[in-house]
Amino acid sequence: MVTYQSIAAEIRQRIDTGRLQPGERVPSTRAITREWGVAVATATKALQALQAEGLVRGVVGVGTVVADRPQRTDATERPSSPQGTAGRRRPGRDAESDLTRDRIVRAAVLIADAEGLAAVTMRRLAVELDAAVMSLYRHVASKDDLLVLMVDHVMGERLLPDPMPEGWRPRIEAMARLHWALIKHHPWMGSGMSMTRPLLAPNGMAQTDWSLGVLRELGFDPDTALQIYLALAGLLFGVAMSLQQEVEAERETGQSYDEWVDQSDEEMERLGVGTRFLHLAAVQNPPDLDAVFDLGLALILDGLAQRLPVR
Repeated sequence: MVTYQSIAAEIRQRIDTGRLQPGERVPSTRAITREWGVAVATATKALQALQAEGLVRGVVGVGTVVADRPQRTDATERPSSPQGTAGRRRPGRDAESDLTRDRIVRAAVLIADAEGLAAVTMRRLAVELDAAVMSLYRHVASKDDLLVLMVDHVMGERLLPDPMPEGWRPRIEAMARLHWALIKHHPWMGSGMSMTRPLLAPNGMAQTDWSLGVLRELGFDPDTALQIYLALAGLLFGVAMSLQQEVEAERETGQSYDEWVDQSDEEMERLGVGTRFLHLAAVQNPPDLDAVFDLGLALILDGLAQRLPVR
């Protein structure tokens, strides 16, 4: 009987021997079911095991690929420890002396990019940085404070265009597209930000303040300017959540969107797609989140143009 462990071992060997290089796709769940003759659930568990070892990661629109820097985290790779620390070696003094807030934040962002925000824990960071957990708290007070620092770091990656384009519409569009580019690069941001209780991250606050300034120059009062800004933020957060959910679904199942559709054909037909839900059946192309964002932004800006105060 073929087990998920044996499948994971075979793919692991392909990675170790270089047959699968960093960035290359590993067999999908559908490919695994065909090659090894197992159920989808078994194929999914094999990919999840490889992901838990840090050997593979999910990429939106691509599937599961070999991690850029595969790091074996299974117990067989760790030296034994007489102190009984779950097989992990004790952090060295050099590692802790090099520990800085910036290193912690950068490591946290890399983990969130690869595995989602839930994977960012102080214990996980300590392993990645080869440091003691308590030493992290000398630089970061709590997980909430770490999230603020992560968002501030990411917001500082892309600065506002200088000079800015002429006209209110190109300026607001430039700001919205800057945020969308950040979210596509860091999908976890969609779940780490709030419209009603925003994180007090200086780089993010600067961009928000700039956007409110553009709207105030159009003649909107402060409260209305904020409402318009939050309407734009709602578009961003909504599309961002869909992006994040797709990333997590591909990471957990190893299936691309097309593979999920192929697997769901029979169930959708049973539920009436094609006989009862005719408009759903007429849709030919998969959802394009970039196109959704472009259309949503255009609709908001078109509506805003109709409500400009008389000056």
